[in-house]
Amino acid sequence: MNGRSRREYLEAIYLRYRQAGWQEKQLILSEFCRNTGYHRKYAIRLLNSPPPSPRRERPRRRRRRPPIYCAGVISILGAVWEAAGYPCAVRLKALLPLWMPWVRKRFRPSAATEKGLLRISARQIDRRLLEHKQRVGRRIYGRTKPGALLQQLIPLRSERWEVQMPGFAEVDLVSHSGNSASGEFAYSLNLTDVHTGWTETRALLGKGRQAVLEALEEIRAALPFPLRGINSDNGSEFINWHVGTWCARHQVQFTHSRPYKKDDNAYIEQKNWTHVRKLMGWDRYDSPESVEAMNDLYRNELGQFLNLFQPSAKLIERVRVGSKLRRRYDLPRTPLDRLVAYEDEDPAAGEPGGKVAALKKLRQSLDPFELSRRIGRKLQRIYALAHTRLSPRPSPNSKSPGVTF
Repeated sequence: MNGRSRREYLEAIYLRYRQAGWQEKQLILSEFCRNTGYHRKYAIRLLNSPPPSPRRERPRRRRRRPPIYCAGVISILGAVWEAAGYPCAVRLKALLPLWMPWVRKRFRPSAATEKGLLRISARQIDRRLLEHKQRVGRRIYGRTKPGALLQQLIPLRSERWEVQMPGFAEVDLVSHSGNSASGEFAYSLNLTDVHTGWTETRALLGKGRQAVLEALEEIRAALPFPLRGINSDNGSEFINWHVGTWCARHQVQFTHSRPYKKDDNAYIEQKNWTHVRKLMGWDRYDSPESVEAMNDLYRNELGQFLNLFQPSAKLIERVRVGSKLRRRYDLPRTPLDRLVAYEDEDPAAGEPGGKVAALKKLRQSLDPFELSRRIGRKLQRIYALAHTRLSPRPSPNSKSPGVTF
């Protein structure tokens, strides 16, 4: 019997002992000594003393483990997270080994700090960076009008993509109209490869035939792999004879998704947010200068930063268990790494000294921190070209549009 149990036992028999006669007291005392192991004289002293006061339970102190990662690890982790455009913890952990050569040059971490950066888990990153994270909600303005022309002639795609090679992509337009859809304003034409996640974006003023075809042609020439197929929504900027003829001339398979089913174009819808809307915001851009400034960013720093240095997780399978849908993803990798892995599996797909080899050399020569700073400077110049009168007014607690690099 422990001390707490003895005290509770004393409190239970105390009143009965004091009210009992001499013979009954002897029995209670003998039983008390036998159960508690007390000496008889000590037991008599306890039972004849003032009544025991109820013992207050002391709140147990929760034993916390000391922090494993020093302040230097968290400081460098926060700097990398900010420079990388605030990725999620899983993607941030995946890009740390890739960024480590430039982290060594810039921060000169000790061996213990570098070991901590490579060892820290994604869940721990979420905990340690929790106070730095902020959520910003904005309203989305859609400007896509359905195109009925040729809709019956272009094949409909509703099933999941089952491709094991690069070249099959989804394409979409993101409008930069601000609060008004009148007049001519800028669009971002976004194209995302399904297998690798490689994304190319070009800005155009209006969505006329010539502007859309020129953007598609420029993107096709910039891709490090041949374009084999595109899947679009039902917007009239894609569902027309001109795009269909262009696809037939370049032997590009052309399909479209179901109306009002964004999940059919899930890859491009996600990139519309991370690669365009998150950066450019919801402001209105309607001048040739703003379109040229956006293309200067899309063609150079932003494309290099997102395709060479930003890992992304790819959905492998979806399994329905009862009423829940469980998704399984592969390990986050950059689009360039997925393209290199594809060429390693199929040597005939790549060319020695081709575009992929040039991109690998380019990545070794680029500093992601410097790229991040240049992206931030160009974004500020683009924001200055916005048509503020027709742009949404920022709330008092919100930041400037886009992401601060």
